[in-house]
Amino acid sequence: MRHLFAAIALALFAQSLLADEQPSAEPLFAATLADVNDQPVALSRYQGKPLVVNFWARWCGPCKAEIPELIAFRQAHKGQVEVLGIGIEDRAEPVKDFAKAYEMDYPVFVAKEQGIPLMKALGNAKAGLPYTLFIDRHGKVVHKRMGLLKEADFTAATPALLAK
Repeated sequence: MRHLFAAIALALFAQSLLADEQPSAEPLFAATLADVNDQPVALSRYQGKPLVVNFWARWCGPCKAEIPELIAFRQAHKGQVEVLGIGIEDRAEPVKDFAKAYEMDYPVFVAKEQGIPLMKALGNAKAGLPYTLFIDRHGKVVHKRMGLLKEADFTAATPALLAK
């Protein structure tokens, strides 16, 4: 009986470790998405830079609520960390209007049909929004957040993002 208990405890511990594992950022850097002018952009151009990658949609209330935090974070770390917004949207024109209305001063992309598969490949199995990844300069996901970003998320991720 003790062996069975030990095996169950070990399995649960291993499962908890795997649940905390961060996804690979490779699918992000392999993607080509449209910018707000509907022009293709290879996201590999951002490889080697610390990133905050935020998946959002125009209809998502929490997504709208966290935009000022993303803008402020980018301004506070200008030249050190880049923020990327990936809209789970089908068309560039409404995304362009939305980005202008919300004064999104960071690169914004339109995911089109790639949005849900890309989020899932980046560790968002439920495809919920908003979804944010913090990726260091080596391409390692150092923090992820499903749902509304909090100051604690930025505080927790910033040292790893800025590390050489």
